[in-house]
Amino acid sequence: MKLVGFFNRDGGTFKTTDMLAYEKRAETAFREAGHDFDAIVFSGKEIVPAMERAAKRDDIDGIVAGGGDGTISAAASIAWKNGIALGVVPAGTMNLFARSLRVPLDIWQALDVLASGEVDNVDIASANGRPFIHQFSAGLHARMVRYRNAYSYRSRLGKIRASTKAALGVIFNPPEFEVEFEAIGMRERRRVSAISVSNNPFGENALLYADNLRSGELGFYTANPLKPLGVARLAIDMLRGKVRENADVMVMHPAEVHLHFPKLRSKANCVMDGELLPLERDVSIRLHPGELKVLVKQGLAAQVNADERREPAA
Repeated sequence: MKLVGFFNRDGGTFKTTDMLAYEKRAETAFREAGHDFDAIVFSGKEIVPAMERAAKRDDIDGIVAGGGDGTISAAASIAWKNGIALGVVPAGTMNLFARSLRVPLDIWQALDVLASGEVDNVDIASANGRPFIHQFSAGLHARMVRYRNAYSYRSRLGKIRASTKAALGVIFNPPEFEVEFEAIGMRERRRVSAISVSNNPFGENALLYADNLRSGELGFYTANPLKPLGVARLAIDMLRGKVRENADVMVMHPAEVHLHFPKLRSKANCVMDGELLPLERDVSIRLHPGELKVLVKQGLAAQVNADERREPAA
């Protein structure tokens, strides 16, 4: 394959990595595996425009992106829109999409796995046409990200500390709002403290990422209006990977969800793949089954059985 590697030197692990050595190692790994490959290191501000320019070339089969979840989300959007393959090097804090793809979290091991890997097709979702690979959320999560962004941090540890402070702030000041939703032929209006729609249902893990990206289903979660104790209980269940067992959480697995916020505040926010964005009054969320081409470990696609590749929910 003709591939180009884009590595964000401002992303998490890369901040403490010899990027010249990493660039050379990446080129060696992919070229020895038979690929036509060039690697380039960019700053966080430069990398997305560079990937967009490369994806429009007619001689490119795919891009290999290295960085945090924001970089990977942008790379997935570009790959999907241009019909090219995406390889993911996990260099961020959470590396949620890489975990779902079962890419090694060690940035050096990831190179060998991707270079000797194969192309598979996985699901990607969109909200009002904007693609996302992890989740769309409003309420608790959006408020926590807004609180976290108010703190200054320069390192992975600093980001974790800021997230902890923000989570405590949300526990003592949980939001509550109205939403109308339509999914699987069901229409309902309710008051909630949180909404989350994920690209495939979350697995039973504390980080809330999908174990399977080929189910053809969204994960649709709402949490009833919560007081501080209820938010704390929900946080504990999240850490235990037992969100479904929380009595305040409703779970559905549709292929589409339509949301309407009848009393939307002018400064209301949502979060898409970790990015804080203005919340629109009406949001249509769709799954696009098997439309994203990704590099995965050799033989991984064959391990996914027929149950994991089931049809979207009726």
